[in-house]
Amino acid sequence: MYKRFTDEQLVESLRLGNEKAFEEIYQRYWYRLYTIAYQETGTREEAEELVQDVFENLWYKREESFIKCLKAYLIVSMKHRVTNYIKSAITQRKYQEYLILHEIRQSYGTEEIVNFSDLSQAVEEVMKKLPEKTCEVFRMSRFENKSVKDIAEMLSLTEKGVEYHITQSLKVLKDHLKYYNSDN
Repeated sequence: MYKRFTDEQLVESLRLGNEKAFEEIYQRYWYRLYTIAYQETGTREEAEELVQDVFENLWYKREESFIKCLKAYLIVSMKHRVTNYIKSAITQRKYQEYLILHEIRQSYGTEEIVNFSDLSQAVEEVMKKLPEKTCEVFRMSRFENKSVKDIAEMLSLTEKGVEYHITQSLKVLKDHLKYYNSDN
């Protein structure tokens, strides 16, 4: 029965708390929203979670939401969720970087801090082991303080691709500097 409803009829039924209308909206738009989320996040789990968040929000705010065009409303909601997810991931990555640097600083005594050139040399050696593109992205990000967006534009990459290269660099640096630290 609800398959024949227009989006406007579904929205009105949803506003009245009709669970079957909600289920029909879910069936109609789940895959489209999942596709948007997956293209941006690159992971199935995150995409599914973001879609779930959009539909959960739709249900809980059904009485107060004024929805003219259901399709546009859902797509815009998904894009906002994805943007917030990416911002959160960037913040989390920066926090992890801070922890790594803090850990490195804590692990060195006063004498070792004086040997900063040794650490710099170790970082340079690790950088040589990175793939060329990954190294270039990392240098632009960390040494030239360029934004992810700027790097993406300059190197014709997606912002997600730039973030991937930075994350890979940090993993390799953390692993190699940990060994460097234990050698001293």
